[in-house]
Amino acid sequence: MIRILQLSDPHLLADPRGRCRGYVALAALRHGWQQIQEQLNERPDLLLISGDLCQDESLGGYVRLREQIQAWGVPVALLPGNHDHPALLRAALGRSAWIAPAVVPLGGWQVLLLSSHRARAVEGWIDDAQLAWMQRQLQAADVPALVALHHPPVPIGSDALDPIALQQPERLLVPLLATSAVRAVVFGHVHQHWYGQLARPQGGEALPLWACPSTLAAFAAVQPCPLGVPHWPGARLLELEADGGVRSRLLRWSPCKPD
Repeated sequence: MIRILQLSDPHLLADPRGRCRGYVALAALRHGWQQIQEQLNERPDLLLISGDLCQDESLGGYVRLREQIQAWGVPVALLPGNHDHPALLRAALGRSAWIAPAVVPLGGWQVLLLSSHRARAVEGWIDDAQLAWMQRQLQAADVPALVALHHPPVPIGSDALDPIALQQPERLLVPLLATSAVRAVVFGHVHQHWYGQLARPQGGEALPLWACPSTLAAFAAVQPCPLGVPHWPGARLLELEADGGVRSRLLRWSPCKPD
């Protein structure tokens, strides 16, 4: 079994004591990591952080993130979100992590990291070149795939968040649903737990989609939280089975206390 820990939307800043949404972002991320270690029995095989890594889009913010992941000692995959600067992200972390767009070979699986970042836009976009690259990766590898991006590829039912989701999502979903190799899609951006399914045109098992809560702060939830604490920060543990199955476990913890 392969274990992927998904964190999302830490919104770090160059100032290690900088605040976002009322919380010291770096302290919230550290607090979350400590809480996760208490809840998990073993370290994950991959840490996936699904976007909005750096609220002020600064080199210093990415250096803060690099310091953390080096201290944690877990292989890391990173997705740029709308609150990110892809060039600075690569400058600071290009030697420390896989950065989307990229493919992560992981045992008998591949994890496809997509960049839905669009310059000077809050909503997401995946261009034709990246879509063509994704399809080549799916065709070339005879293994199941997990697809990860920052923006939701479907509306989640939020009047505030759906207008800033992935634009023209059918451009992504049509090729994903056309192949049985893609076993799940995960994303961030919405700061909450969310789960949905999409039927495949050829039949068979539906494609699951999971959103990940933020390590910083929660947005108003549109689905009940399975753990009953929708206002807490959180993460998601994904377990990839050798037979192509995917299991998900939601993790939550009480917010980091303000200074």
